[in-house]
Amino acid sequence: MGGQVLLFFSVLSLSSVLGQVSYSIPEEMSKGSLVGNMAKDFGLDVRRLKSGKARIFSPDTDEYFELNNDRGVLLIKNRIDREALCGQTTPCALHFQIILENPMEFYSVTVEITDINDNPPSFEKNDVKFKISESAVRGAKFILDRAVDPDVGLNGLQIYKLEPSGNFVVKLHDQADGTNNVEMILDKPLDREKHEHLSLILTALDGGEPQMTGTMQILITVLDVNDNAPVFTQSIYEASIRENLAVGTTVMRVRATDADHGSNGRITYSISSILDNARGLFEVNGESGEIRLIGNVDYEKARTFQINIRASDDGGLVDSCKVKIDVIDMNDNKPDIHIMSKSNVITEDAKPGTTVTMIHAKDADSGENGKVQCTMNENIPFVMKSTTSDFYSLMTESDLDRESASEYNITVTCSDEGVPSLSSSVTLTLQISDVNDNAPVFERSSYEAYIVENNTPGLSIFTVKATDADWNQNARVSYILEDSSVNGVPVSSYVSVSADSGVIHAVRSFDYEQIKHFHFRVKAQDGGSPPLSSNVTVKIMIQDQNDNPPQVLYPVQTGGSLVAEMVPRSADVGYLVTKVVAVDVDSGQNAWLSYKLQKATDRALFEVGLQNGEIRTIRQVTDKDAVKQRLTVIVEDNGQPSRSATVIVNVAVADSFPEVLSEFTELTLDKEYNDNLTFYLVLALAVVSFLFITCLVVIISVKIYRWRQSRILYHSNLPVIPYYPPRYSDTLGTGTLPHVYNYEVCRTTDSRKSDCKFGRAGSQNVLIMDPSSTGTMQQIQSEKSILDEPDSPLEVRIIITILYKMSSTLDRDTTSIYLSIYLSIYLSANSAFPFYVPKCRCWLVSVKSELFF
Repeated sequence: MGGQVLLFFSVLSLSSVLGQVSYSIPEEMSKGSLVGNMAKDFGLDVRRLKSGKARIFSPDTDEYFELNNDRGVLLIKNRIDREALCGQTTPCALHFQIILENPMEFYSVTVEITDINDNPPSFEKNDVKFKISESAVRGAKFILDRAVDPDVGLNGLQIYKLEPSGNFVVKLHDQADGTNNVEMILDKPLDREKHEHLSLILTALDGGEPQMTGTMQILITVLDVNDNAPVFTQSIYEASIRENLAVGTTVMRVRATDADHGSNGRITYSISSILDNARGLFEVNGESGEIRLIGNVDYEKARTFQINIRASDDGGLVDSCKVKIDVIDMNDNKPDIHIMSKSNVITEDAKPGTTVTMIHAKDADSGENGKVQCTMNENIPFVMKSTTSDFYSLMTESDLDRESASEYNITVTCSDEGVPSLSSSVTLTLQISDVNDNAPVFERSSYEAYIVENNTPGLSIFTVKATDADWNQNARVSYILEDSSVNGVPVSSYVSVSADSGVIHAVRSFDYEQIKHFHFRVKAQDGGSPPLSSNVTVKIMIQDQNDNPPQVLYPVQTGGSLVAEMVPRSADVGYLVTKVVAVDVDSGQNAWLSYKLQKATDRALFEVGLQNGEIRTIRQVTDKDAVKQRLTVIVEDNGQPSRSATVIVNVAVADSFPEVLSEFTELTLDKEYNDNLTFYLVLALAVVSFLFITCLVVIISVKIYRWRQSRILYHSNLPVIPYYPPRYSDTLGTGTLPHVYNYEVCRTTDSRKSDCKFGRAGSQNVLIMDPSSTGTMQQIQSEKSILDEPDSPLEVRIIITILYKMSSTLDRDTTSIYLSIYLSIYLSANSAFPFYVPKCRCWLVSVKSELFF
């Protein structure tokens, strides 16, 4: 370390200062040099230094030293210049504290900085000029500027040497205040005629190793005789000034007299020497001797100044005096407050009396102006106690609760006792760290959510929200769906809960007609250790949607049979024809049904009850009303948008069944086409033209034949077609009743041997026939038509197909004539096959009745 380390250690009895140690090191040590082993000297374990986050606390000296916690040693942080740090003050020492936390402790350290010879003596001026009369007597004294060496002791300024030494010698003159004046004494009289100008070199030497020097040139001009030197009225002048005195203020005035006259008696004042702390602060008026302030004076930097004033006449004779200026302290400094601990977090479960931090408060002023008292803001659970001079401990006074106050802004105010008093404040923001002492709390005691049926799976239903008064991880709430079942099915197959957001999603699409509501429990759990949780019940209500159209129960609509309601022609106004019965599996207004008559063969004859669906007559039935009445009733629900179903009701206005038989018999031909259809059509048209004249002959016989057939049908004692109770089913949504009523009519040439078979049932109001897509006039045992039978003549089937085509362009009577002609001709030509004749005639009747419905 370039010098021995002086070490001494002592333990103090202060309440919070656990020990004190002093070191001595030379200045200018390199960065990283060892100052001392702190762990060993204080008797501390290196691990304690690490766990306590040991660090240096000092408002002024923390830039010079650093603490290595891994080794427990104190190292040089930056170069230390003793002269810049302490100037001429000896001894030069730095004081600081070592702070440890958890628990908080601090130790005092003093480091003395010893001087090394690192500064040479120096003069303020590079040269000085004198005018000396040649009549100056031996022993005449001339005051020279002193050299300044910032070093102290042996390293400071020791001797002066003057070269050449022919006429003058240099001596040091001790003064009463302990300082030395440098005097140049005339040792040999001057002779202007020999040497008008002399140049001397004044060398200042220190006592260090190696020895360092500084020089100043002395230029002497030899003058004629000036036998009286200036004389100051006082050898020492004293004055007092307040710090922070305005620049330009006159401090005092010095005065000297000279008995000579003329230029030899004109006096010029100047500063011969000045200490470093006064440089740049004062100036002297060369003519008047007034000393003025040209810089700012700070009592805390320098409390006294010393200036040497020189009075010179034009003859080169001089005298000097000393000016001593004392600075009066003013209360111009506020207390300086330092927070010693960098930790600004404390747990909410800290016990009362726990030390939060330590505060150092100091005022640079002196006396009463430097006495400091510190206070803190009220209504906070903290208290501040004074431990030692200038040190305060901030401690908890009562229990803390982060949920009530997560942080505190503690304002410490320190005031001095000056007049007027000055104060300063510092605010410490103290964070209260969280402890998991609060469970999550739901916003409601229970939740009820609604969702419309037929939702999309994954749809967001509802959001449960729980809050935790804790903070950070302790307040991070996760949502968990508790295990339970709904109708024997795990609730997780119905809903899911987002763990982060609490959003409840539908796992499946709900059907109101299957489930109307269900409930489950959701748990909110925080992220603390151990975790805390709470539960809440969520009830999901399924809302109905108009997703089901009305279903018509009666009359049943089928694709194969035809149902007709019979209304006698004697029916009065309000006669109940039938009632449309429908249901809707939806609920509420979605199931409210209304019935409207959409279309009707005669809208003036029937009406439908809006609410009950009853079809009634609205006027008297007359003979002019058509036998066949077709009503289209629409059933609508009250949903938004509404859904509807349509039912077709066939009404027969007649007093007996035979009256409406031909009207309600339909023919549905088997649309069997083959590749030779065009050929046969052309051939048939040619035959029609050829036989046209022949047909006219037989028209009369055909008319008679039809008249006889109708008479037989009208006078036959046929039973009424039965009414079958409806089945609550719908085949393709087009039929009215599911049952088929089949009949067979067989005619012979003798009408008395005709045969007509009818099925039986239990009602006399409804006419039922079954126009099959595969044939006409099926028997009850599904007998095929003559067109489908294998022994049916091909020519017969061709003719009937042609006539079926013609029926779309010809009127009914014309087509009937053609049909009768061709069948009669064919039957006559095939009389050799008598077993066809009865069946073909029977088939002719059914074809004619169904083809022209």
